[in-house]
Amino acid sequence: MEIHTLLLDLMVILLSARVLAEVAARLGAPSVIGELVAGVLLGPSLLGWVTPTGPILLLAEIGIILLLFEVGLETDVSRLLKTGAASIQVAAWGLVLPFVLAFVLAHYVFDRPLLASLFAGGALTATSIGITVRVLSDLGRHQAREGRVVLGAAVLDDIMGVVLLAVLYEFSVEGGVNPVSAAKVLLFVGMFFVLAPVLAKVISAVIDRFDAVSPIPGLIPTTILSLVLFFAWLAHVVGAPQLLGGFAAGLALSRRFFLPFGMAIRTRPEFAARIEEQMKPVIHLFTPVFFVAVGLSLNLRLVDWGSSLIWAISLSLLVAAVVGKVAGALLIREPMRLRVIVGLAMVPRGEVGLVFAELGRTSGILGDTLYAALVIVIALTTLLPPFAMKAIYRRYPPPPEPEERAAP
Repeated sequence: MEIHTLLLDLMVILLSARVLAEVAARLGAPSVIGELVAGVLLGPSLLGWVTPTGPILLLAEIGIILLLFEVGLETDVSRLLKTGAASIQVAAWGLVLPFVLAFVLAHYVFDRPLLASLFAGGALTATSIGITVRVLSDLGRHQAREGRVVLGAAVLDDIMGVVLLAVLYEFSVEGGVNPVSAAKVLLFVGMFFVLAPVLAKVISAVIDRFDAVSPIPGLIPTTILSLVLFFAWLAHVVGAPQLLGGFAAGLALSRRFFLPFGMAIRTRPEFAARIEEQMKPVIHLFTPVFFVAVGLSLNLRLVDWGSSLIWAISLSLLVAAVVGKVAGALLIREPMRLRVIVGLAMVPRGEVGLVFAELGRTSGILGDTLYAALVIVIALTTLLPPFAMKAIYRRYPPPPEPEERAAP
């Protein structure tokens, strides 16, 4: 891509994302919907003005990493741990149920090949943590109990989704599955989340000391962004999604995080506040690029809208995608309103589903009909849940939480 074309594309992406986000907000919808619609409008589905090339996808990846860094920075770990059991249940059921339902439908009802059916199931398992967190943040509920349950479940979902993708990819390439490789990924991811916060605390203490004496402005954004990118690279090295590296860095720098066993290197509250203040403009610049890129990746022109078979497969898989996530959330011991919200928040597939579908298409595993059906399901599961969540919050306003009432 020539540099002048990239500059024009970025201008169009940023401006359209902002304008449509404003329109969505004024219409009472989460602003992320406007950014996703901007991608659909600009991409191959409609106008075809912008192609999701390498540089744009790179900026989008930085955007989602920084969004998860912001989420980690605002997370109260002690409160997040209290939802651990519920998050594990939601993540586990939300992986198994959609996978089994989609596989059975594709293989036994619509007579798709075994491997293609496995990829269809995989495409409907993992939740798009970026879209989920952004919707809850737009609704002001990302730090409420349902937000903490969803965040914990979505993080686990991402890890399990990466392992599943690795297993299916190995199956497609080598014709067999090696459980040792999957076990190594889980082990390395666990080690990363244990050791990364310790390293981040040590580095942040050094940054804090230099920031106090540096005569040049901008030290915090430069060094913190470098730290986040390093952690994203480190997460990739151990086999985890890069965005979890950003989350781990933000978690370690949070004002409400400490290390156990006497190893705490506490971040001074005023330093953590400066990090939040100076990083927010950077984060808000990059994150819209990610959501526009998700819309750009959808090519709805590939869909044969007149095919009854595509619609039959799409509607069946859509039911499996929604029921699988919502049913998993309904099994936890929480108030019904919270369970429904958690289930709906886990529905968006976004870029995660597209990765599965695209890998299946490029490797020749998914036929045109099944791939088109998956694109329809991914688009609907990404765009519709935010409206449903907004409607539920409007009709049933959430009561104040006990922890919030007890806070000074």
